[in-house]
Amino acid sequence: MTRRKLVAGNWKMNGSHAALSELDAIAEAAAAHTSIDVAVAVPATLIAPAATRVPALSIGAEDVHAADHGAHTGCVSAAMVKEAGARFSIVGHSERRADQGERDADVKAKAEALHRHGLNAIVCVGETLDEREAGRAEAVVTAQIAGSLPDGAAAEWCAIAYEPVWAIGTGRTPTAADVAAMQGAIRAKLRAMIGEEADRLRILYGGSVTPDNARELLHVADVDGALVGGASLTAAKFVPIIAAAN
Repeated sequence: MTRRKLVAGNWKMNGSHAALSELDAIAEAAAAHTSIDVAVAVPATLIAPAATRVPALSIGAEDVHAADHGAHTGCVSAAMVKEAGARFSIVGHSERRADQGERDADVKAKAEALHRHGLNAIVCVGETLDEREAGRAEAVVTAQIAGSLPDGAAAEWCAIAYEPVWAIGTGRTPTAADVAAMQGAIRAKLRAMIGEEADRLRILYGGSVTPDNARELLHVADVDGALVGGASLTAAKFVPIIAAAN
C-alpha cells in the first residue's frame, strides 16, 4: 500500500517571533512538493502567529494535556491549541516521557483528547541505548505501542513516530537495516491491534534526521516520513529533507 509521506518538524523549546520568517520558505517548499505532507510543531507561544503567517502550512503543538480544562497550571488543552490555530500535536515524545515522567497511559489519553477535538496526533515511541544494547529494543517499542495507541486509531488522524532515544540530537542514527526492522515490528504490532487499518497508518522515523541522511532514511521500507528536530529550525536544513521525501 502506498502511503503519502509526512515530514514534520519539532522546534522543541526554541524559536521566537523573529524565527517565524523561516516558515515562509518551508511553506513554499510544501506548496512545491504537493505529494508530501509538511507540518511544523512550534512552542505554544508561537502557534497563533505561525498559523496566521503561513495559513497553508500545517502548524501544530508540541504537547497537550489530556483534560479539556481544570486546575493544571502551566498546561494547555487540545481545545486551547486548536483555538490558537494548531491542526495537530505531538504526544509522548521521549523528552517528555523522561523529563516529565509521562507513561503510556498518559500518552494514550492525550492522543484521545486530540481526536476528541478534531486534531491529529503524532504518537512517539522509542528505546534507550541501554535497552537496545540489552537486545530489548523491539520489545520496549512494541510495548509502548500497546500502551500508547489511542482507541479508534485511524490513518486519518493518527501517526506513529519511532525515535530511538539515543539518536535524538546526538548525530547518531541506526543503520537503514535497523530502522527497517523496527518499522516492520511496529507495523506488525499495529496489525495485531487494529487489523487492516495498520497498513494505512503512517509510521515516521525520527532521530538526528539531516539533509545528508534523509534520502536514505525516508526510503527505507515502512518509513512513511520523518519527525525532524533541530534540522527543522531553519528552512536551509528542513527544505532539503522535504525534497528528499519525494
